[in-house]
Amino acid sequence: MPIMQKVCFYEYGGAEVLQVEEIKNKKLNRGDIRIKVEAIGVNPVDTYFREGTYKVPRFPWTPGSDFAGVIEEIESEHSDLKVGDRVFGTGLGRDIEGTYSDSIVAPRENLATLPDSIEFKQGAAIALVGVTAWRALIDHANLIPGEKCLIHGGGGGVGHVAIQIAKQIGAEVTTTARSEQHTELKKLGAKYIFDYNEKNLLGLISNTGGKDVILDHLCDEYVGLDIQVANPNARIIGIGQRKDQVRIPKFAVARSKELELYMMSMFNTPKISDILEQISKMMSEDSLKVLVESEYPLEKANEAQERVYDREGIGKVVIIP
Repeated sequence: MPIMQKVCFYEYGGAEVLQVEEIKNKKLNRGDIRIKVEAIGVNPVDTYFREGTYKVPRFPWTPGSDFAGVIEEIESEHSDLKVGDRVFGTGLGRDIEGTYSDSIVAPRENLATLPDSIEFKQGAAIALVGVTAWRALIDHANLIPGEKCLIHGGGGGVGHVAIQIAKQIGAEVTTTARSEQHTELKKLGAKYIFDYNEKNLLGLISNTGGKDVILDHLCDEYVGLDIQVANPNARIIGIGQRKDQVRIPKFAVARSKELELYMMSMFNTPKISDILEQISKMMSEDSLKVLVESEYPLEKANEAQERVYDREGIGKVVIIP
């Protein structure tokens, strides 16, 4: 079998535990699809698995959820895809070997076709964040035209995609971000943008009106604020936190408003391919775009992961194998 390059780690730890190895490709099982990887998206969740916050099935393990590339081999007689098709996908790296490699094996339900008009790096960059934003705003929150939506962390991967999806739905978008990101986020569709370092962030957001839907990427920091700016019957969608435990302050206020609080993970999406097809359609129509902030080669995957937390630009970090 051909030789492939992949990034592995043999123990939990910092970015220094990542190493590049050469191994033989494995034989496909029935239903598997082998893909020559052209681009890999880097996400904060990749570091959670590497650090041991989320446990991996075994060592060594390859991190990474997102990918885009070309189908090399299909072990199925009835596939709707064929060798040579351009595809992109997400959802690997938890119970299926991850994507930091120049060749991967993925199930059909984790990928979708990638139109020629979309670059590989764009497909890899938008996969996880696009599915997360879609699931949060559409599947869980059921955001509708005319509602007011607060999106924390608008300059991040999920944030800048969620702003565009909410705007396309017809919602009024308020977001928080670094001050140097405000101009670009305004172009993406945010009406109100506030620096999250503002001392009176609660007051500033409150002055823009109560929120019907809130997307929170740091629930351990902002859930108290969320409760106070929420309208009655608002939906708060939590997609992340720094600490293992999240305290819910202002609980009486939350009860009085009869708020709905959803905790979600992109990995629980029933059929990722369906949402990816919707995302690729929006990108082809220029109604949705993903910004790529920086690119790294496979042998610098450790630097790519560190860059996820150490950057000022809007958008995603990608690896080009």
